[in-house]
Amino acid sequence: MRGLSKTSRSSGSMELLDVEKPEPDADEALIEVDYAGLCGSDAGIYEFESAFERMNLPNIIGHEYTGRVVETGEAVTSFSVGDRVVERPIRGCGECYQCRIGEENVCQNAVITGVDHDGAYAGYIAVPETALHPVPDGVDPRHAALVEPTSIGARAVIQNSRVGAGDRVLVAGPGPIGQLTAQIADAQGGEVVVAGVGQDTDYRLPLAEELGFRTINVEADDLEAHREELTDGVGYDVVFDTTGHPSGLTMAVDEVRKGGQIVLIGQTGETTMPYSPLVRSEIDLQCSYASMYEDFERSLRMIESGDVDHETFLDDRFSLLDADEAFETFLAGGTCKPVFDVSELRE
Repeated sequence: MRGLSKTSRSSGSMELLDVEKPEPDADEALIEVDYAGLCGSDAGIYEFESAFERMNLPNIIGHEYTGRVVETGEAVTSFSVGDRVVERPIRGCGECYQCRIGEENVCQNAVITGVDHDGAYAGYIAVPETALHPVPDGVDPRHAALVEPTSIGARAVIQNSRVGAGDRVLVAGPGPIGQLTAQIADAQGGEVVVAGVGQDTDYRLPLAEELGFRTINVEADDLEAHREELTDGVGYDVVFDTTGHPSGLTMAVDEVRKGGQIVLIGQTGETTMPYSPLVRSEIDLQCSYASMYEDFERSLRMIESGDVDHETFLDDRFSLLDADEAFETFLAGGTCKPVFDVSELRE
């Protein structure tokens, strides 16, 4: 089989390599991968940001995917050949304090599929039974490939935010997580606005509008005027920062109301700002990272119910046989959620 691998510590450097089909261990299932999504962290690997220096290269990337069980190890009891599955790609160690109290998403020793070991941009992947999640029959395979990013939005909104009916919500960043977070906040009853920058005006902000949201271009529009119109000058009840940019938090502080909440999802690196206004306004600053079992369950239900629209959201124009085009288009803001047909790598 072939696998799309990061091969050197420089921007680009993605190659299709011939690799051995994995053999599942006793506690693993062998998954024939059907579809896989392109995530912002995959783009970070493509550019080889500093967070990925720990990778041992070459390494097959990709962690958002769905497939079918084609073989099981002798100790596997919860899954059978033919089952449709997705993977929860952050694997806790099961032994540290966080794992013991049910916070596996922030495990001290977590390993991530496609980063710390080979991922899903390949014909097959071997996965521990404990990391697999069943997919209901009613979920389209292409949509199932997006359960993992949906679960991140689900955790941010349902578990970690205060969004409720009638709340005025700003989602900063119209990338994949922003678009999903906006849809879930809307399903929770929020009145949602999506903000982006100039590069987002060709594809991502129009996509948000197609999904039913009012949009703001923060580089061209008058944020104060929008805030006055949409919140009576009070500010948004909840602001989600999904930008992954240092300016995201400072903008959120300007836009949130006194006593409101900022939920940080994007990983912004370093930023400098005065923090006294947060204290004096008693702003709730909440972080949200990755997802857990219940977030996957909720996401699958929202996909089945139609509360999350994946059909409009996904983009199947790209191929893993020419992945550079997908990565470069993603980084330029010309697409939001590429979904690859991975069966090409078995041909």
